[in-house]
Amino acid sequence: MGYSSPPESISSPTIAGRKRYKTVNFVTIMVNKYVRLTLACTLAVLTAISAQIVVKIGPIPYTMQNFAVILSGLVLGKYGALAQLIYLAMIALGIPAGAGYKGGLGVLFGYTAGYLWMFPISAFIMGLIREKVYRTGSSKELFLLWLGSLVAVTPMYLAGFAVFYEFASGNSGLLNWCISIASKLGFNFSGFWAVFFATVLVFVPQDLFMDHVLALIVFKYVHSLLREKGYDLP
Repeated sequence: MGYSSPPESISSPTIAGRKRYKTVNFVTIMVNKYVRLTLACTLAVLTAISAQIVVKIGPIPYTMQNFAVILSGLVLGKYGALAQLIYLAMIALGIPAGAGYKGGLGVLFGYTAGYLWMFPISAFIMGLIREKVYRTGSSKELFLLWLGSLVAVTPMYLAGFAVFYEFASGNSGLLNWCISIASKLGFNFSGFWAVFFATVLVFVPQDLFMDHVLALIVFKYVHSLLREKGYDLP
């Protein structure tokens, strides 16, 4: 007996179906990329806005930028780094997106530059943690994300401290400010530990218990909204 090929009437719909699937799949990919880029640009602008919510406590302003950095990672996953790279590009181009409506390369090479440099890294780490942890939105998952947010901002704190310490080592005004901050809160620190206290420890409580909690609340809302519109998390 000889082998006969399947009738054209059977094979053609199969080929047509595959073509339709590829087309739909391509469109879906392009739409997801468009949504991801739109979210990244939106979060970059949000970071710029949050930089203007300032509590002036000295050379290092306390802003709400941690909220936007953590939210970038939560919403975009590892692509949260893209939002923060766009934000840094805005500053580099002279757009007044830094704290106090400052822009230009000087902002990226000043004594607070260490924090800024790590924005993309912290958003990336937060994104990786979200991709590994978040599934159903349970209280346990949200708690783990909150703990993970401290891990995510650690590079930001360390780089911020290192750069500021380098400047403070040759600037008595910056060093004396660090010592005064520690003294006002009842600590008798000097030198290295005074700078570490004023550039890291003094910010941790408000970052962790206000900025990061707010980021988680907004993330849950954004996630629900994306699902309603038929989009999954990047």
